Amino acid sequence: MAGVAMARTGIKEARYWEPLDEGRVRCRLCPHGCVLGRDQVGLCRVRENRDGTLCALNYERVTSINHDPIEKKPLFHFYPGRNILSLGTVGCNLACAFCQNWSISQAATGTTRLSVGRAVELAREREDNLGIAYTYNEPFIWFEFVREAAELVKEAGLKNVLVTNGYVNEEPLRELLPFVDAMNVDIKAMRPEFYRELCRARAEPPRRTVEIAREQGCLVEVTNLIIPNWNDGEEEIRGLVDWLASVDPAVPLHFSRYHPAYKMTEPPTPEQTLLRAREIAREKLPYVYLGNIWTPGGEDTLCPGCQRVVVERRGFSVGRIAVREGRCLHCGAEVAIIGV
Repeated sequence: MAGVAMARTGIKEARYWEPLDEGRVRCRLCPHGCVLGRDQVGLCRVRENRDGTLCALNYERVTSINHDPIEKKPLFHFYPGRNILSLGTVGCNLACAFCQNWSISQAATGTTRLSVGRAVELAREREDNLGIAYTYNEPFIWFEFVREAAELVKEAGLKNVLVTNGYVNEEPLRELLPFVDAMNVDIKAMRPEFYRELCRARAEPPRRTVEIAREQGCLVEVTNLIIPNWNDGEEEIRGLVDWLASVDPAVPLHFSRYHPAYKMTEPPTPEQTLLRAREIAREKLPYVYLGNIWTPGGEDTLCPGCQRVVVERRGFSVGRIAVREGRCLHCGAEVAIIGV
């Protein structure tokens, strides 16, 4: 396919693939490693074999453009109280039965064109804007757009944020990381059965993404959606906490309340389950938060030293901040927050 035609239709040759025999191709972007015959589309629904070339169908295509509080990602330890331009496209390389954004990740949804250059212009136009967050659906399957935009965003002196399921191969991850300032990674469960039965995926790759990102110095926060009867047991929660503490105990952990969505009809997560999860996590992790539910103090940051509130939050609003240059204003202890 000619380059001009691809540009005109918003389609771009994909990165990370290899040709096989009889016109087939293998995608090497994520651990699925989809092998596609002509005209076949990968599990993500946005990478297609066109005449023996793997093409990205979502290049410069968006479903959502918003200015969001950084807390909505959620990122609580990265420039609290700031706003960020948030962009999303279509598709996902997981098929979670409980997906909250299934209308853009799993269903056919209309898109509009947004060039890489225009995206960066939008990020620069507002003085209060921190940068670009690639969010709403899975940004790693938008690799071609994200990689180009992220480099230009960094050159403009702004920040790049990923909100991701972490299901990506190591090579593309390491290519993108030098341009990524922060990410929130969904760790959906520790058990392989959970990922296999509810997400059609493997459990280990997202954890490896967190480990590599921290090794490379990227600020990482982790979200765990607690679903009744699936990943709400104490043994499961302790396994998650033990693993995260072994990576870096300063990584913030967000326990999020599940509500029925898409194909899942389990009842909403009881408040007591979330409170117990936070209690368990605080045995080893100083920064633990509760999301999708309001409970007193559930979103506040406590100083690891004196245990006083150093960042007050309610919803996506930030109140008093008692941190300066990474130190608690009450006792002087280090607080792992960037941007205050």
